[in-house]
Order: sequence, then C-alpha cells, then structure tokens
Amino acid sequence: MCEYCGCQAIAAIDLLTREHGAALEEVADARVAANADDFSAAQTACSRILYVLAPHMVVEEQALFPALAVQFAAQIQTLVAEHRLLDRVLDSIVSASTPPPGWAPELLTALDILREHILKELDGVFPAALANLHPADWDRLDTVREQVGCSIDVQPLAL
Repeated sequence: MCEYCGCQAIAAIDLLTREHGAALEEVADARVAANADDFSAAQTACSRILYVLAPHMVVEEQALFPALAVQFAAQIQTLVAEHRLLDRVLDSIVSASTPPPGWAPELLTALDILREHILKELDGVFPAALANLHPADWDRLDTVREQVGCSIDVQPLAL
C-alpha cells in the first residue's frame, strides 16, 4: 500500500485505504473459489466484497470523485465505469441461484480489474485528493461517510 505522500494521515483516506485492504482479503478468497470452480464459496466471497465496498463506493462517488472530476475528468469517468462493472459482476454472482455460464473467468477478470482499480486509487486518486481537495471537500467526505457508515471494524492506527 502507498505511504509515500502522507495522504493516509487524513482519516477519510485512511479509512478508504483500510476498506481496500479488507476488500483485497476477500478477493483472495473469491479467486481461490473461482479457480476451484466452487460457486458457493465464490458467492460468499463476492457477498463480502460487496459488503465492504458498498459504503466505500458511495463515499467515493458522492464526495471524493466529484471533488476531483473537473481536474481529472477522464480518470474519474474510468473509475466510475469500473465501479459499475464490478457491481454488475459481483452482484450477478451473489444473486444467481445456479452458476451462470462462464462465471469463473468473468469473476477472475473482475477481480483483476478490482485490484488494478485499487492501485489507481492508492497511487493516483488519494495523493491527488491530498494535493487538490479544499476543506469543504473534506467536510463532504466526512458527511457522506457519516451517512453511509463503514462496514469494517475500524481501530485507530498505532503511530
């Protein structure tokens, strides 16, 4: 995980980063399940990924991304499109009563996209936020976070 710019010293970014870590732990389980053609285990892992990412994506899409959209329009559009794709694929796995044809390769591709997406945010979006967001933008992140909550156990970092 990125630690070079200091953005994780900001509570809102620290929490988004921790959510990334929690999601990646579930991604490992989903990848194992897909490679083993274990649809039931994949459903469980995908459900946990969605649980972690649901409030995370709301904070990003309602507060962080809009604050950066003017300066980084193309990048933000790409990130939002990736959110939609991930939602679609993960939800299709979770909500299926039987394994859809081609579910495992589609899931593995989506998991690769999720990993790359997280790297884009860690190495690009979060440092850009540190450099470009105004106090009102940070307040908006906090307000949205208060509205949607957090799906992971948050313990303060030991400094």
